[in-house]
Amino acid sequence: MVEEFGKVLIGKDPHRIEEHWQTLYHHFHVRGGVVQMSAISGIEIALWDIKGKALGVPVYQLLGGAMRDKIWCYGRWDGLTVEDAVENALRHTEQGLTALKGDPFDHRGVGDDVELLVEVHGRLAPADAIRIGNAMEQYRPFVYEEPVPPQNLDALQRVAEQVNIPLATGERLYTKWDYTDLLQRQIVKMIQPDIVQGGGISELKKIAAMAEAHYVGFQPHNPYGPLCTIASLHLDACVPNFMIQEGGIHPWFQDACTGDFPVQKDGFLPLPTAPGIGVGMDEDWLKANPWRDDAAVWRPADGTIASMQQTNWS
Repeated sequence: MVEEFGKVLIGKDPHRIEEHWQTLYHHFHVRGGVVQMSAISGIEIALWDIKGKALGVPVYQLLGGAMRDKIWCYGRWDGLTVEDAVENALRHTEQGLTALKGDPFDHRGVGDDVELLVEVHGRLAPADAIRIGNAMEQYRPFVYEEPVPPQNLDALQRVAEQVNIPLATGERLYTKWDYTDLLQRQIVKMIQPDIVQGGGISELKKIAAMAEAHYVGFQPHNPYGPLCTIASLHLDACVPNFMIQEGGIHPWFQDACTGDFPVQKDGFLPLPTAPGIGVGMDEDWLKANPWRDDAAVWRPADGTIASMQQTNWS
């Protein structure tokens, strides 16, 4: 898809980013979906990198400039056993992190001085999400993420109306059109659009502005590595309703990148300072460390296929 889209853009002015986004999005009669949007996102982020480098400034300077000096971020509190979960949580808090997210469904759990985000990956039916949410209320979770599958907003609204915990969702929604109904219903505290699958920097900034108008916070979904992280940080720097950043604290990110990848300190990531997005990928490192699929289908005790399970929590 990237190669096919690339043929459309060869020879064009790379600075006309919005025009190119609209051209690629409307290129096919059938629009959206993870393949098309990921290709658009990758190309769009690369165009911002080109423009920032050409002008000698970080991308966020082209988006209105920074309005915060550092980016609050979170680690993980989950693990395959109770002992693993405790070890993982302590390892992250010892690094200075003041917020942790975990999936306790097939994993188990961390303290009043650390914000806890609970994610579900959409595994629960509304009745179960309500029952579990009400049981968790006493622990004051920061957010209850994707308690039900994202396709059915009526189900999410039912949970929101009966659970006194802020809800978050959005990592499996794509463009601003996907967010319109969700935001108009006023049922979530925070949205989590994915910069890699949601259309790139420009589209996520528009989605964040829609959320701001509905008094909803913004947190980019970020499970896909250092370039996903660095692009998200440029948005975090300049979006008024930014709340907290997922990921970005893996030590190997520094090894995988050329340039200075931001390093977490005391629960915050610094703003990128180099022109463009600020870093590049080390091609030699990528060849020496090929991608490995360590995800598995999550199965309850009866063997039913339910959802994806991430098995590497490091």
